[in-house]
Amino acid sequence: MDQRIINLFDEYTHKPLKRDEFLRRLAVLTGGMATALSMLPKLELNYSNADTTSEYQDKIITERVTYPGKDCTMKGYLARPNSKGKFGTVVVIHENRGLNPHIEDVTRRAALAGFLALAPDALAPQGGTPSNEEEARGLFGKIDNAQNLQNFILAFDYLKSRPESNGKAGCIGFCWGGAMANQLAVHVPDLKAAVPFYGRQPDAADVPKIKAFVQLHYGEMDERVNAGIPAYEAALKAAGIKYELFIYKGAQHAFHNDTAPTRYNEEAAKLAWGRAMELFRKTLS
Repeated sequence: MDQRIINLFDEYTHKPLKRDEFLRRLAVLTGGMATALSMLPKLELNYSNADTTSEYQDKIITERVTYPGKDCTMKGYLARPNSKGKFGTVVVIHENRGLNPHIEDVTRRAALAGFLALAPDALAPQGGTPSNEEEARGLFGKIDNAQNLQNFILAFDYLKSRPESNGKAGCIGFCWGGAMANQLAVHVPDLKAAVPFYGRQPDAADVPKIKAFVQLHYGEMDERVNAGIPAYEAALKAAGIKYELFIYKGAQHAFHNDTAPTRYNEEAAKLAWGRAMELFRKTLS
C-alpha cells in the first residue's frame, strides 16, 4: 500500500484529524471517494482476527476486575496461568482505542507465557471503553493525564495484593500504551522491566530516574515516533540505564497489532513478542 496512505491513517489515529477530513484527503490520494471508502476495511481494525488464544483457554484463567484508582474505580482485564504458584506480574497497556478485544487477547498471551497479566482500562473514569472506536478516540482527549498516570501506577499495587503475585513487576505497552510504559519506567522505582512498542519517548531529563531494564521496539517506517529515538538512546546511555533497542526493517507503526490489516507484520510481531517474554522471564522470575 502507498506509504502516504498509511501515514495519513497514522495521522488520523493520533492527531485531532476529523473523519470527514481524513476521508477527503484519502480520496485525493486514491483518486476518488468510492475508492477511499473501499479501502477503509484494509486500514481499520478488524477484531475478527483478535482471538489467537481460544484453543488454550484451559491453560489460563481470566476475569474482569476493579481496583482503586486516583479518585475513581479502575476497571481491567486480568489473565493468569491455570496452575498453582506465584507469578511475575505484567501490566499490559492498550493503544489509543482503549481496552478492546485485541488487547484482551494480548493479555491472555502474557498469561500463556507464565505471567499474571492485567490490562487496565484508561477510560474507566469515563465509564469504560465504548465499542465504537470513534467514540473511544474522542474520550482520550478528555483524559486527565496526571490522574491517568496514577491510575496505572496503582495497578502495580493491585497486582502485588493478588495471592498469585511474586512481587516482581514489568509492563508492556503499544502506541499510546508504549508512551505510558516509558512513563511508568520513569515513575515506578521498583519496576523490573518496561517494554514500549512504538511509543513516544519520555523527556531526556527524566531518563535518569529509570531503574527498570528498558526494551524498545520500533518499526522502521514509523517516522513520527522514531524521530525521538536518538535523544532517548543518548539519555539512556548517559544515565547508564540497561536497555535494548530494536528497529524492525520494513515494519510500520502498530506492526504488532494483528487486527490492523495493512500494518501488521507477522515476522516482526513474533520476534518482538518473543524478545519481550524472554526479558520478563529473566527479570520477573
